[in-house]
Amino acid sequence: YIDPYLSNSIERIEGIHLGRQVPIKIRPSEILDANYVLVTHIHLDHCDLDTLIPLAFASPFCKFIAPNIVCNYLLEMGFSKNCLISAGNEWIMLGGRIRIHPTPAAHPIIAFDNDGLMECVGYIIEVSGRNIFYHSGDTFLVDELVKTLSKFTPIEIAMLPVNEHNYFKEQLRILGNMSLREAFGLAQLLNVKKMIPMHWDLFKDNSLSSDEIILCYKYLQLPFELSMEPVQYIE
Repeated sequence: YIDPYLSNSIERIEGIHLGRQVPIKIRPSEILDANYVLVTHIHLDHCDLDTLIPLAFASPFCKFIAPNIVCNYLLEMGFSKNCLISAGNEWIMLGGRIRIHPTPAAHPIIAFDNDGLMECVGYIIEVSGRNIFYHSGDTFLVDELVKTLSKFTPIEIAMLPVNEHNYFKEQLRILGNMSLREAFGLAQLLNVKKMIPMHWDLFKDNSLSSDEIILCYKYLQLPFELSMEPVQYIE
């Protein structure tokens, strides 16, 4: 699982304007099969205690992979040190044929903690020597990210945010990410087979319509498949 947000905690903390538009499909206490949960950064809609705590109880052997700053936070919140894996700058073996590699995320800049470790990350997920997934986390599109990702191409499936940063969102204290066209451009650079847009439907003030995404995709005549639904990889 990557950045599961299966509660209404943000609406409770921040107010009704950040109520979720997408229903909760499964309660975290019902997730009995989690081997690994990947967290990209510490923001509430990505590192949600109302999700992670009951999930940890339901899947007691689950490991949580996250930036060091997130691991320290979860440790303070009562998580066992044995279940936490810090996402550094090297490959992390998940056993068998799967390994992951943290990548930089500029949210809004690429920031480092006192130990020189990235505070916000994305993840490359490799299966049997093939770079199957790239989940960017929240990120602007910057040179360092593009240079890092170029080492992993081709990537088969990219999951990229499309909720662009702009002046009006800034007035609402919403940071946003890369734009839709930037996300499409990055997907082309990575030579992906499929792109899944993220961060477009959960909160009204930070959303795009599916019609807008599909119309732009068709207008640009892009060479990869666009999927508007989450994906489960089964080989």
